[in-house]
Amino acid sequence: MFRPMMLAHPLLEPEIERLDFTSFQAEWKWDGARIQLVSGTDGVRLFSRSGDDISSTFPEIAKPLSWKGVIDGELLAGTPDQLGSFQQLQLRLNRKKPSYKLMSDNPVFVRVYDILIDGDSDLRENSLEHRRALLEAQMKSGLNVAYLDLSEILAEASFANLQIWREQCRAGGLIEGVMLKNKTSSYQAGRIKGSWYKWKRDPLTADLVILYAQRGHGRRSSFFSDFTLGAWAEDSKSRTNTGTAILLPVAKAYSGFSDDELKMLDKFVREHIVQKFGPVREVEKTLVVEIAFDSVQRSKRHKSGIATRFPRFKAIRWDKPANEANSVSDLIAMIDI
Repeated sequence: MFRPMMLAHPLLEPEIERLDFTSFQAEWKWDGARIQLVSGTDGVRLFSRSGDDISSTFPEIAKPLSWKGVIDGELLAGTPDQLGSFQQLQLRLNRKKPSYKLMSDNPVFVRVYDILIDGDSDLRENSLEHRRALLEAQMKSGLNVAYLDLSEILAEASFANLQIWREQCRAGGLIEGVMLKNKTSSYQAGRIKGSWYKWKRDPLTADLVILYAQRGHGRRSSFFSDFTLGAWAEDSKSRTNTGTAILLPVAKAYSGFSDDELKMLDKFVREHIVQKFGPVREVEKTLVVEIAFDSVQRSKRHKSGIATRFPRFKAIRWDKPANEANSVSDLIAMIDI
């Protein structure tokens, strides 16, 4: 049976100096899909963070174990010795019955970092330190299988090391930040202040041009709030008013702006429409926005050949001419960052 998951609070820089690092366990924050593995007499089932049963999507993980209980971890692409990309993991997500070829070409495994139930013992009220010791023991016995891997504890948590680790995240592929977990913390549903913190790596940024807009949903249904953004297909030197350089879509963003900025964006769209495609409005390619995103990935689905992950508005560059926006090649150079 699925147990509600414990979550981490974003770590704000003013809070860091007040932390007693000797009380915390540091780990990498893995960039995969959070899962819970439940092993019972009826077999093994996998659950997403929202409690959805995803066992059929990952049958190579949902295999019977001699051990019974519940563990918490991160589903990652590749193998413990050779991590894959988040894009490879995305190919597996939401496939209820993956083909043998899809599984063979895109293997997955679970990086385990907590244990909630061990046999008949509910461990959630125990300290993290106690749970970790039991988890390490089980990873050498009942959980000693190739598709389960133990997430490492980073040595000597300190402010100085935290800064170093955060800087290393970009080079870590599927590492998106650092976790700090209070060693005395019990496992509780939701975000418990002072128990778990996450300090994510700084996002990547790019200046992109608004290409298309669409109305939002709910309270935003009367505003154009969903935007398709483009980067230049050619180097900026070839971008002139009479040149042949074109903009290719590389991101869709609908967050990161204030209510006042939303009104200004909506006004821009209404005053600069050039074509209508059902609910979509193509606009004049004149407004540049600075977009923050977590990573850039290769994509065969997009004409640009790339896609940005979790794009959101950082700033509206009313002052910047469109020909100074970034190019597709600029974003390709960020793929391994």
